[in-house]
Amino acid sequence: MKNFKLYILAGILLATTFQLAAQGYKLPAYEKFKLPNGLVIYLMEQHEVPLISVSAILPAGAIYDGEQSGLASLTAAGLKHGTRSMTKAQLDEQLDFLGASVNTFASKESSGLSAKFSAKDKDKILSLIKEILLNPVFDSTEFAKEKRRLLVSLEQQKESPRSVIGAYFDKFLYGEHVYGNIVQGKISTVTPLTAEDLKKFYAANYRPDGSAISVVGDFNAKEMKATLTALFAGWKKGPKTTSANPASAAINKPSENRVLLVNKEDAKETTFFIGAPGIARNNPDYVAIDVVNTLFGGRFTSMLNDELRVNSGLTYGAGSRFSALKNGGSFIISTFTAGKTTEPAIDKTLEVINKLHTNGIDEKSLTSAKNYVKGQFPPRFETASQLAGLMTQMFWYNFDESFINNFEKNVDGLTVEKAKEIIAKYFPKDKLQFVLVGKAADIRKIAEKYGKVKEVEMKEEDKKSF
Repeated sequence: MKNFKLYILAGILLATTFQLAAQGYKLPAYEKFKLPNGLVIYLMEQHEVPLISVSAILPAGAIYDGEQSGLASLTAAGLKHGTRSMTKAQLDEQLDFLGASVNTFASKESSGLSAKFSAKDKDKILSLIKEILLNPVFDSTEFAKEKRRLLVSLEQQKESPRSVIGAYFDKFLYGEHVYGNIVQGKISTVTPLTAEDLKKFYAANYRPDGSAISVVGDFNAKEMKATLTALFAGWKKGPKTTSANPASAAINKPSENRVLLVNKEDAKETTFFIGAPGIARNNPDYVAIDVVNTLFGGRFTSMLNDELRVNSGLTYGAGSRFSALKNGGSFIISTFTAGKTTEPAIDKTLEVINKLHTNGIDEKSLTSAKNYVKGQFPPRFETASQLAGLMTQMFWYNFDESFINNFEKNVDGLTVEKAKEIIAKYFPKDKLQFVLVGKAADIRKIAEKYGKVKEVEMKEEDKKSF
Protein backbone atom coordinates (compact mmCIF):
# COMPACT_ATOMS: atom_id res chain seq x y z
CA MET A 1 0.00 0.00 0.00
CA LYS A 2 2.84 2.34 0.84
CA ASN A 3 4.46 1.78 -2.55
CA PHE A 4 1.11 2.29 -4.27
CA LYS A 5 0.70 5.68 -2.58
CA LEU A 6 4.20 6.63 -3.65
CA TYR A 7 3.36 5.74 -7.25
CA ILE A 8 0.22 7.88 -7.08
CA LEU A 9 2.17 10.80 -5.59
CA ALA A 10 4.86 10.46 -8.26
CA GLY A 11 2.20 10.50 -10.97
CA ILE A 12 0.62 13.64 -9.55
CA LEU A 13 3.98 15.36 -9.31
CA LEU A 14 4.85 14.37 -12.88
CA ALA A 15 1.53 15.70 -14.21
CA THR A 16 2.01 18.92 -12.25
CA THR A 17 5.54 19.29 -13.63
CA PHE A 18 4.26 18.90 -17.21
CA GLN A 19 1.51 21.45 -16.58
CA LEU A 20 3.90 24.00 -15.11
CA ALA A 21 6.36 23.44 -17.93
CA ALA A 22 3.60 24.01 -20.45
CA GLN A 23 2.42 27.21 -18.80
CA GLY A 24 5.92 28.60 -18.60
CA TYR A 25 7.19 27.59 -22.03
CA LYS A 26 8.57 30.35 -24.24
CA LEU A 27 10.50 30.05 -27.47
CA PRO A 28 14.23 30.52 -26.74
CA ALA A 29 15.87 33.66 -28.08
CA TYR A 30 16.94 33.55 -31.72
CA GLU A 31 18.34 35.82 -34.40
CA LYS A 32 16.92 36.23 -37.88
CA PHE A 33 18.57 37.90 -40.85
CA LYS A 34 18.30 37.98 -44.62
CA LEU A 35 21.05 37.81 -47.21
CA PRO A 36 20.96 40.12 -50.26
CA ASN A 37 19.98 37.12 -52.42
CA GLY A 38 16.80 36.68 -50.37
CA LEU A 39 17.83 33.69 -48.24
CA VAL A 40 16.43 33.97 -44.70
CA ILE A 41 18.58 32.57 -41.89
CA TYR A 42 17.61 31.78 -38.29
CA LEU A 43 20.18 31.24 -35.53
CA MET A 44 19.47 29.92 -32.04
CA GLU A 45 22.23 29.17 -29.57
CA GLN A 46 21.68 26.09 -27.35
CA HIS A 47 24.76 25.11 -25.36
CA GLU A 48 23.42 22.20 -23.29
CA VAL A 49 24.99 19.56 -25.55
CA PRO A 50 27.80 19.92 -28.14
CA LEU A 51 25.52 19.29 -31.13
CA ILE A 52 24.16 21.37 -33.98
CA SER A 53 21.01 20.83 -36.01
CA VAL A 54 20.19 22.42 -39.35
CA SER A 55 16.89 22.68 -41.18
CA ALA A 56 16.39 24.11 -44.67
CA ILE A 57 13.16 24.68 -46.58
CA LEU A 58 12.81 25.57 -50.25
CA PRO A 59 9.87 26.23 -52.60
CA ALA A 60 10.39 23.02 -54.58
CA GLY A 61 7.65 20.61 -53.57
CA ALA A 62 5.29 18.38 -55.51
CA ILE A 63 3.00 21.30 -56.38
CA TYR A 64 5.63 22.20 -59.01
CA ASP A 65 5.69 18.74 -60.62
CA GLY A 66 3.22 19.57 -63.37
CA GLU A 67 2.53 16.37 -65.34
CA GLN A 68 5.76 14.80 -64.04
CA SER A 69 4.46 13.52 -60.73
CA GLY A 70 7.30 12.36 -58.48
CA LEU A 71 9.83 14.80 -59.94
CA ALA A 72 10.21 16.95 -56.81
CA SER A 73 10.76 13.88 -54.65
CA LEU A 74 13.41 12.41 -56.95
CA THR A 75 15.13 15.77 -57.25
CA ALA A 76 15.35 16.11 -53.47
CA ALA A 77 16.81 12.61 -53.22
CA GLY A 78 19.21 13.43 -56.06
CA LEU A 79 20.81 16.28 -54.12
CA LYS A 80 22.88 13.65 -52.29
CA HIS A 81 23.91 11.74 -55.41
CA GLY A 82 27.15 13.68 -55.71
CA THR A 83 28.30 17.26 -56.12
CA ARG A 84 30.85 19.07 -58.24
CA SER A 85 33.56 18.33 -55.70
CA MET A 86 32.72 14.76 -54.59
CA THR A 87 30.91 11.63 -55.65
CA LYS A 88 28.00 10.12 -53.74
CA ALA A 89 30.35 7.49 -52.29
CA GLN A 90 32.78 10.17 -51.10
CA LEU A 91 29.95 12.23 -49.61
CA ASP A 92 28.51 9.22 -47.78
CA GLU A 93 31.95 8.22 -46.52
CA GLN A 94 32.66 11.71 -45.19
CA LEU A 95 29.33 11.91 -43.36
CA ASP A 96 29.77 8.43 -41.95
CA PHE A 97 33.30 9.19 -40.75
CA LEU A 98 32.10 12.31 -38.93
CA GLY A 99 29.03 10.57 -37.49
CA ALA A 100 26.78 13.17 -39.06
CA SER A 101 23.35 12.78 -40.62
CA VAL A 102 22.14 14.84 -43.58
CA ASN A 103 18.77 14.04 -45.14
CA THR A 104 16.94 15.58 -48.08
CA PHE A 105 13.25 15.22 -48.89
CA ALA A 106 10.26 16.74 -50.64
CA SER A 107 6.71 17.30 -49.42
CA LYS A 108 3.53 18.58 -51.00
CA GLU A 109 4.59 22.25 -51.00
CA SER A 110 8.30 22.34 -50.30
CA SER A 111 11.57 20.48 -50.32
CA GLY A 112 13.89 20.36 -47.37
CA LEU A 113 17.14 19.34 -45.76
CA SER A 114 17.78 18.30 -42.18
CA ALA A 115 21.14 17.69 -40.56
CA LYS A 116 22.56 16.81 -37.15
CA PHE A 117 26.23 16.75 -36.25
CA SER A 118 28.87 17.40 -33.62
CA ALA A 119 29.62 21.06 -32.94
CA LYS A 120 33.34 20.47 -33.46
CA ASP A 121 32.65 19.44 -37.08
CA LYS A 122 30.49 22.43 -37.96
CA ASP A 123 32.81 23.93 -40.59
CA LYS A 124 33.16 20.63 -42.47
CA ILE A 125 29.46 19.73 -42.36
CA LEU A 126 28.22 23.20 -43.23
CA SER A 127 30.50 23.17 -46.27
CA LEU A 128 29.03 19.81 -47.27
CA ILE A 129 25.51 21.18 -46.85
CA LYS A 130 26.42 24.08 -49.10
CA GLU A 131 27.73 21.64 -51.72
CA ILE A 132 24.55 19.54 -51.52
CA LEU A 133 22.22 22.51 -51.86
CA LEU A 134 24.16 24.60 -54.39
CA ASN A 135 26.25 22.19 -56.45
CA PRO A 136 24.47 18.87 -57.05
CA VAL A 137 25.29 17.08 -60.32
CA PHE A 138 22.40 14.56 -60.44
CA ASP A 139 24.56 11.67 -61.55
CA SER A 140 22.69 9.56 -64.11
CA THR A 141 23.90 6.22 -62.70
CA GLU A 142 22.82 7.08 -59.17
CA PHE A 143 19.54 8.44 -60.50
CA ALA A 144 18.80 5.17 -62.27
CA LYS A 145 19.29 3.30 -58.98
CA GLU A 146 17.05 5.73 -57.10
CA LYS A 147 14.32 5.48 -59.72
CA ARG A 148 14.40 1.68 -59.63
CA ARG A 149 14.01 1.74 -55.85
CA LEU A 150 11.08 4.14 -56.13
CA LEU A 151 9.34 2.07 -58.78
CA VAL A 152 9.67 -1.06 -56.66
CA SER A 153 8.26 0.84 -53.69
CA LEU A 154 5.31 2.13 -55.73
CA GLU A 155 4.57 -1.39 -56.94
CA GLN A 156 4.68 -2.75 -53.38
CA GLN A 157 2.36 -0.03 -52.12
CA LYS A 158 -0.42 -1.43 -54.27
CA GLU A 159 -0.64 -4.26 -51.76
CA SER A 160 -1.12 -1.90 -48.82
CA PRO A 161 -4.32 0.18 -48.76
CA ARG A 162 -3.04 2.28 -45.87
CA SER A 163 0.01 3.26 -47.95
CA VAL A 164 -1.98 4.61 -50.87
CA ILE A 165 -5.32 5.81 -49.54
CA GLY A 166 -3.95 9.24 -48.65
CA ALA A 167 -2.89 9.88 -52.26
CA TYR A 168 -6.29 8.69 -53.53
CA PHE A 169 -8.05 10.99 -51.08
CA ASP A 170 -5.99 14.06 -51.99
CA LYS A 171 -6.60 13.55 -55.70
CA PHE A 172 -10.31 12.94 -55.10
CA LEU A 173 -10.70 16.01 -52.88
CA TYR A 174 -8.52 18.52 -54.73
CA GLY A 175 -9.12 17.38 -58.30
CA GLU A 176 -6.97 19.36 -60.74
CA HIS A 177 -5.59 21.67 -58.05
CA VAL A 178 -1.88 21.09 -57.39
CA TYR A 179 -2.61 19.98 -53.83
CA GLY A 180 -3.85 16.80 -55.46
CA ASN A 181 -0.34 16.03 -56.76
CA ILE A 182 1.12 12.80 -55.42
CA VAL A 183 4.50 13.45 -53.78
CA GLN A 184 6.04 10.06 -54.63
CA GLY A 185 4.46 10.01 -58.07
CA LYS A 186 2.91 7.13 -59.98
CA ILE A 187 4.56 4.36 -61.94
CA SER A 188 3.33 5.90 -65.20
CA THR A 189 4.84 9.31 -64.39
CA VAL A 190 8.06 8.18 -62.70
CA THR A 191 9.06 5.68 -65.41
CA PRO A 192 9.90 8.25 -68.13
CA LEU A 193 11.80 10.63 -65.82
CA THR A 194 15.51 11.21 -66.51
CA ALA A 195 18.41 12.84 -64.73
CA GLU A 196 18.01 15.77 -67.13
CA ASP A 197 14.49 16.32 -65.81
CA LEU A 198 15.93 16.62 -62.31
CA LYS A 199 18.48 19.18 -63.47
CA LYS A 200 15.75 21.27 -65.09
CA PHE A 201 13.54 21.07 -61.99
CA TYR A 202 16.46 22.06 -59.78
CA ALA A 203 17.37 25.04 -61.98
CA ALA A 204 13.79 26.28 -61.94
CA ASN A 205 12.93 25.79 -58.28
CA TYR A 206 16.00 25.63 -56.03
CA ARG A 207 16.72 29.25 -55.27
CA PRO A 208 17.67 31.33 -52.22
CA ASP A 209 14.78 33.78 -52.45
CA GLY A 210 11.76 32.11 -50.91
CA SER A 211 13.99 29.73 -48.92
CA ALA A 212 15.20 29.61 -45.33
CA ILE A 213 17.88 27.88 -43.28
CA SER A 214 17.81 27.55 -39.50
CA VAL A 215 20.71 26.50 -37.29
CA VAL A 216 20.26 25.53 -33.64
CA GLY A 217 22.87 24.30 -31.20
CA ASP A 218 26.26 24.82 -29.65
CA PHE A 219 27.83 27.72 -31.55
CA ASN A 220 28.56 31.43 -31.35
CA ALA A 221 25.88 33.33 -33.27
CA LYS A 222 28.22 36.05 -34.50
CA GLU A 223 30.69 33.49 -35.87
CA MET A 224 27.89 31.38 -37.37
CA LYS A 225 26.42 34.39 -39.11
CA ALA A 226 29.76 35.13 -40.75
CA THR A 227 30.19 31.48 -41.77
CA LEU A 228 26.75 31.14 -43.34
CA THR A 229 27.04 34.48 -45.10
CA ALA A 230 30.33 33.39 -46.67
CA LEU A 231 28.86 30.04 -47.70
CA PHE A 232 25.53 31.15 -49.13
CA ALA A 233 25.86 34.80 -50.21
CA GLY A 234 27.03 33.62 -53.64
CA TRP A 235 23.90 31.53 -54.22
CA LYS A 236 22.30 33.33 -57.13
CA LYS A 237 18.62 33.88 -57.57
CA GLY A 238 17.33 31.50 -60.19
CA PRO A 239 14.68 32.11 -62.84
CA LYS A 240 11.19 30.93 -62.05
CA THR A 241 9.17 29.14 -64.70
CA THR A 242 5.99 30.67 -63.27
CA SER A 243 5.54 33.98 -61.52
CA ALA A 244 2.83 32.80 -59.13
CA ASN A 245 2.61 29.99 -56.63
CA PRO A 246 0.45 27.35 -58.36
CA ALA A 247 -1.14 26.49 -55.01
CA SER A 248 -2.69 29.98 -54.84
CA ALA A 249 -5.33 28.92 -57.38
CA ALA A 250 -8.84 28.54 -56.00
CA ILE A 251 -9.73 25.11 -54.62
CA ASN A 252 -13.09 23.87 -55.85
CA LYS A 253 -15.17 22.74 -52.89
CA PRO A 254 -17.41 19.66 -53.26
CA SER A 255 -21.11 20.40 -53.69
CA GLU A 256 -22.35 16.95 -52.63
CA ASN A 257 -21.40 13.69 -50.97
CA ARG A 258 -19.13 11.63 -53.23
CA VAL A 259 -17.54 8.19 -52.92
CA LEU A 260 -14.35 6.87 -54.50
CA LEU A 261 -14.38 3.08 -54.37
CA VAL A 262 -10.92 1.58 -54.93
CA ASN A 263 -11.23 -2.10 -55.72
CA LYS A 264 -8.66 -4.42 -54.17
CA GLU A 265 -9.92 -7.84 -55.19
CA ASP A 266 -8.21 -9.82 -52.44
CA ALA A 267 -9.00 -7.38 -49.62
CA LYS A 268 -10.43 -8.79 -46.40
CA GLU A 269 -10.74 -5.34 -44.83
CA THR A 270 -12.13 -1.99 -45.88
CA THR A 271 -9.84 0.94 -45.26
CA PHE A 272 -11.64 4.25 -45.47
CA PHE A 273 -11.22 8.01 -45.22
CA ILE A 274 -14.14 10.36 -44.70
CA GLY A 275 -13.28 14.01 -45.12
CA ALA A 276 -13.78 17.44 -46.57
CA PRO A 277 -11.85 20.67 -47.22
CA GLY A 278 -10.00 21.84 -44.11
CA ILE A 279 -8.06 24.96 -43.16
CA ALA A 280 -4.91 26.83 -44.11
CA ARG A 281 -2.08 26.89 -41.57
CA ASN A 282 -2.51 30.60 -40.86
CA ASN A 283 -6.15 30.21 -39.82
CA PRO A 284 -6.69 32.36 -36.69
CA ASP A 285 -8.66 29.51 -35.07
CA TYR A 286 -5.86 26.99 -35.58
CA VAL A 287 -5.28 26.38 -31.85
CA ALA A 288 -8.97 26.14 -30.99
CA ILE A 289 -9.51 23.68 -33.85
CA ASP A 290 -6.64 21.56 -32.53
CA VAL A 291 -8.18 21.41 -29.06
CA VAL A 292 -11.61 20.40 -30.35
CA ASN A 293 -10.13 17.81 -32.71
CA THR A 294 -8.17 16.35 -29.80
CA LEU A 295 -11.50 15.43 -28.24
CA PHE A 296 -13.09 14.31 -31.47
CA GLY A 297 -10.35 12.11 -32.92
CA GLY A 298 -6.91 13.44 -32.12
CA ARG A 299 -5.98 11.20 -29.19
CA PHE A 300 -6.55 7.62 -28.10
CA THR A 301 -9.32 8.56 -25.66
CA SER A 302 -11.28 10.42 -28.33
CA MET A 303 -14.93 10.27 -29.33
CA LEU A 304 -14.12 8.40 -32.52
CA ASN A 305 -11.82 5.84 -30.96
CA ASP A 306 -14.14 5.28 -28.01
CA GLU A 307 -17.12 4.55 -30.25
CA LEU A 308 -15.44 2.61 -33.06
CA ARG A 309 -12.85 0.66 -31.05
CA VAL A 310 -13.70 0.57 -27.36
CA ASN A 311 -17.50 0.46 -27.36
CA SER A 312 -18.29 -1.34 -30.63
CA GLY A 313 -15.10 -3.25 -31.49
CA LEU A 314 -15.43 -2.30 -35.17
CA THR A 315 -11.77 -1.36 -35.57
CA TYR A 316 -8.41 -1.35 -33.82
CA GLY A 317 -8.20 2.40 -34.06
CA ALA A 318 -9.87 5.50 -35.52
CA GLY A 319 -8.78 9.12 -35.60
CA SER A 320 -9.15 12.47 -37.27
CA ARG A 321 -6.80 15.24 -38.31
CA PHE A 322 -6.58 18.57 -40.08
CA SER A 323 -3.77 18.65 -42.65
CA ALA A 324 -3.11 22.37 -43.03
CA LEU A 325 -1.11 23.82 -45.93
CA LYS A 326 -0.36 27.39 -47.00
CA ASN A 327 -3.50 27.99 -49.03
CA GLY A 328 -5.90 25.34 -47.82
CA GLY A 329 -6.02 21.89 -46.38
CA SER A 330 -8.12 18.86 -45.59
CA PHE A 331 -10.02 17.30 -42.73
CA ILE A 332 -9.83 13.50 -42.59
CA ILE A 333 -11.33 10.76 -40.46
CA SER A 334 -9.40 7.53 -40.98
CA THR A 335 -9.89 3.94 -39.92
CA PHE A 336 -10.25 0.37 -41.20
CA THR A 337 -12.59 -2.50 -40.48
CA ALA A 338 -13.42 -6.04 -41.57
CA GLY A 339 -15.17 -6.17 -44.92
CA LYS A 340 -18.38 -7.50 -43.35
CA THR A 341 -18.53 -4.58 -40.88
CA THR A 342 -17.94 -1.83 -43.45
CA GLU A 343 -21.48 -0.45 -43.23
CA PRO A 344 -21.77 -0.34 -39.43
CA ALA A 345 -18.31 1.20 -39.16
CA ILE A 346 -19.16 4.01 -41.58
CA ASP A 347 -22.57 4.53 -40.00
CA LYS A 348 -20.99 4.71 -36.55
CA THR A 349 -18.46 7.27 -37.80
CA LEU A 350 -21.23 9.46 -39.19
CA GLU A 351 -23.13 9.03 -35.93
CA VAL A 352 -20.14 10.39 -34.00
CA ILE A 353 -19.91 13.39 -36.35
CA ASN A 354 -23.58 14.16 -35.82
CA LYS A 355 -23.21 13.71 -32.08
CA LEU A 356 -20.40 16.27 -32.05
CA HIS A 357 -22.65 18.81 -33.77
CA THR A 358 -25.76 17.99 -31.76
CA ASN A 359 -24.28 17.72 -28.27
CA GLY A 360 -21.12 19.76 -28.56
CA ILE A 361 -18.60 19.25 -25.77
CA ASP A 362 -19.01 19.83 -22.06
CA GLU A 363 -16.78 21.72 -19.65
CA LYS A 364 -15.20 18.60 -18.17
CA SER A 365 -14.24 17.21 -21.59
CA LEU A 366 -12.95 20.57 -22.75
CA THR A 367 -10.75 20.90 -19.66
CA SER A 368 -9.36 17.42 -20.30
CA ALA A 369 -8.53 18.31 -23.90
CA LYS A 370 -6.90 21.58 -22.89
CA ASN A 371 -4.66 19.85 -20.35
CA TYR A 372 -3.74 17.17 -22.88
CA VAL A 373 -2.85 19.68 -25.60
CA LYS A 374 -0.81 21.83 -23.22
CA GLY A 375 0.96 18.80 -21.82
CA GLN A 376 1.95 17.63 -25.29
CA PHE A 377 3.13 21.05 -26.39
CA PRO A 378 6.57 21.61 -24.79
CA PRO A 379 7.94 18.13 -25.69
CA ARG A 380 7.40 18.97 -29.37
CA PHE A 381 10.12 21.62 -29.12
CA GLU A 382 12.68 20.16 -26.73
CA THR A 383 15.56 19.20 -29.03
CA ALA A 384 17.73 21.28 -31.32
CA SER A 385 16.35 19.37 -34.32
CA GLN A 386 12.78 20.15 -33.31
CA LEU A 387 13.57 23.83 -32.79
CA ALA A 388 15.38 24.07 -36.13
CA GLY A 389 12.37 22.52 -37.85
CA LEU A 390 10.02 24.87 -36.01
CA MET A 391 11.81 27.96 -37.28
CA THR A 392 11.69 26.90 -40.92
CA GLN A 393 7.97 26.18 -40.39
CA MET A 394 7.59 29.67 -38.94
CA PHE A 395 9.15 31.02 -42.12
CA TRP A 396 7.11 28.85 -44.47
CA TYR A 397 3.72 29.50 -42.89
CA ASN A 398 4.47 33.08 -41.88
CA PHE A 399 3.90 32.94 -38.14
CA ASP A 400 6.20 34.22 -35.41
CA GLU A 401 7.08 33.31 -31.84
CA SER A 402 3.74 34.63 -30.57
CA PHE A 403 2.20 31.34 -31.71
CA ILE A 404 4.55 29.54 -29.32
CA ASN A 405 4.62 32.07 -26.51
CA ASN A 406 0.85 32.57 -26.44
CA PHE A 407 -0.07 28.95 -27.09
CA GLU A 408 -1.19 28.06 -23.57
CA LYS A 409 -3.05 31.35 -23.23
CA ASN A 410 -4.93 30.67 -26.46
CA VAL A 411 -5.73 27.13 -25.37
CA ASP A 412 -7.07 28.33 -22.02
CA GLY A 413 -9.13 31.00 -23.78
CA LEU A 414 -11.30 28.43 -25.54
CA THR A 415 -14.75 28.26 -23.95
CA VAL A 416 -17.59 25.78 -24.42
CA GLU A 417 -19.53 28.39 -26.39
CA LYS A 418 -16.56 29.13 -28.64
CA ALA A 419 -16.04 25.39 -29.13
CA LYS A 420 -19.61 25.11 -30.45
CA GLU A 421 -18.83 27.82 -32.99
CA ILE A 422 -15.62 26.01 -34.01
CA ILE A 423 -17.51 22.75 -34.50
CA ALA A 424 -20.23 24.39 -36.61
CA LYS A 425 -17.71 26.27 -38.76
CA TYR A 426 -14.90 23.76 -39.32
CA PHE A 427 -16.07 20.20 -38.62
CA PRO A 428 -18.02 19.00 -41.68
CA LYS A 429 -21.23 17.00 -41.46
CA ASP A 430 -22.38 17.15 -45.08
CA LYS A 431 -20.85 17.27 -48.57
CA LEU A 432 -18.50 14.58 -47.29
CA GLN A 433 -15.92 12.83 -49.44
CA PHE A 434 -15.54 9.08 -48.91
CA VAL A 435 -12.61 6.99 -50.12
CA LEU A 436 -13.05 3.25 -49.57
CA VAL A 437 -10.35 0.69 -50.39
CA GLY A 438 -11.67 -2.85 -50.29
CA LYS A 439 -13.29 -5.62 -52.31
CA ALA A 440 -15.73 -3.73 -54.53
CA ALA A 441 -18.01 -6.69 -55.15
CA ASP A 442 -18.73 -6.91 -51.41
CA ILE A 443 -19.11 -3.22 -50.61
CA ARG A 444 -20.33 -1.61 -53.85
CA LYS A 445 -23.97 -1.46 -52.72
CA ILE A 446 -22.89 -0.14 -49.34
CA ALA A 447 -20.84 2.61 -50.99
CA GLU A 448 -23.87 3.77 -52.99
CA LYS A 449 -25.63 4.55 -49.73
CA TYR A 450 -23.27 7.44 -49.00
CA GLY A 451 -23.05 9.31 -52.29
CA LYS A 452 -22.36 9.20 -56.00
CA VAL A 453 -19.78 6.45 -56.59
CA LYS A 454 -16.68 6.53 -58.80
CA GLU A 455 -14.92 3.15 -58.99
CA VAL A 456 -11.25 2.50 -59.87
CA GLU A 457 -8.95 -0.50 -59.71
CA MET A 458 -6.09 -0.45 -57.22
CA LYS A 459 -3.91 -2.57 -59.52
CA GLU A 460 -4.23 -0.05 -62.33
CA GLU A 461 -3.43 3.63 -62.47
CA ASP A 462 -6.21 6.03 -63.25
CA LYS A 463 -4.40 8.87 -65.00
CA LYS A 464 -7.47 11.06 -64.98
CA SER A 465 -8.95 13.07 -62.15
CA PHE A 466 -11.32 11.32 -59.80
